[in-house]
Amino acid sequence: MTDTINKTTNKINLKDLTQNELEEYIISIGEKKFRAGQIYKWLCEGITDFDEMTNISKSLREKLSQYCTLGNLTIEKKFVSRLDGTRRYLLKLNDGNYIESVLMKYHHGYSICISSQVGCAMGCKFCASTKNGKIRNLTSGEIIDQLITVQRDIGERISNIVMMGVGEPFDNFDNVVRFINNVNNPSGLGIGQRHITVSTCGLVNRIYELADMKMQITLAISLHASDNEARSRIMPVNNKFGIEKLIDACRYYMDKTGRRITFEYTLIQGVNDYDDNAKALAKLLKGMLCHVNLIPVNSVEGTGFSAGSAESIERFRSIIEKYGISATVRREMGSDISAACGQLRSDGALID
Repeated sequence: MTDTINKTTNKINLKDLTQNELEEYIISIGEKKFRAGQIYKWLCEGITDFDEMTNISKSLREKLSQYCTLGNLTIEKKFVSRLDGTRRYLLKLNDGNYIESVLMKYHHGYSICISSQVGCAMGCKFCASTKNGKIRNLTSGEIIDQLITVQRDIGERISNIVMMGVGEPFDNFDNVVRFINNVNNPSGLGIGQRHITVSTCGLVNRIYELADMKMQITLAISLHASDNEARSRIMPVNNKFGIEKLIDACRYYMDKTGRRITFEYTLIQGVNDYDDNAKALAKLLKGMLCHVNLIPVNSVEGTGFSAGSAESIERFRSIIEKYGISATVRREMGSDISAACGQLRSDGALID
């Protein structure tokens, strides 16, 4: 329980608790167990004040207010794309730090791209999120509160989650797993694991750990190169976990879970988008239960990277498919509001 105490307020963030932990806490303060179920539902509905819990006694609301917090995030700024309606949210945490979340609408419903950390320590050369390094991990409550806050803002249910926002999810592994279990709880938000995608740049030890949990989420691997030399130039993590180790871990994950892996490959003109790169990528992934998501690199100040032509991107995709690897080019969404892949930040820059 001590891990759930907000160091700023010295109060328990109720959204950090599992339903079982909430039941234990409610009993510990002399209340009946069933109250926890009522409180849990209110949390998932996105209330911003304890007094909104209308079926809870005033004395219990006062007790919760004294010792607990709802951990609410504040929508500091919101941008809506004129191209496709994508929404980019700048969210303020209770300690004054900022994160970003992106809401996208598809024919099957709403998907939200959420953050797992304030900043990122991975140092990928094409990504804005890592520019100022990692400040801290988000708690499981802060992760789930992105979904709750945005869902309350739009007044509609969000059915799909992608953890591809600011931060490396597997560098905050325990809180991410706790978040998945909480958001999957049918008594709360009830989002199925198969509607959750978690992306990692390749922390191999955590891939093995996740595989042994046999979750049914979709694992997305940020690969972006097919050989160690090229990958290490743009992704420092490759110096610790080389491609061979990464692919071995992915094969283990597939064997354990039976789930298809998505390999993300950002196409950077003159760096990793040659025909030989496509052939090497296809050879690397041969025989794997996988899909390749090709992402034309998005503009990030200071990187000097740019995407190739539509023709070169299509040629890359067709080469991969000739070798029997399923591949698509990711649809770019929210590019006019810098909400596309690799463009999110965590330093409050959008306030200006």
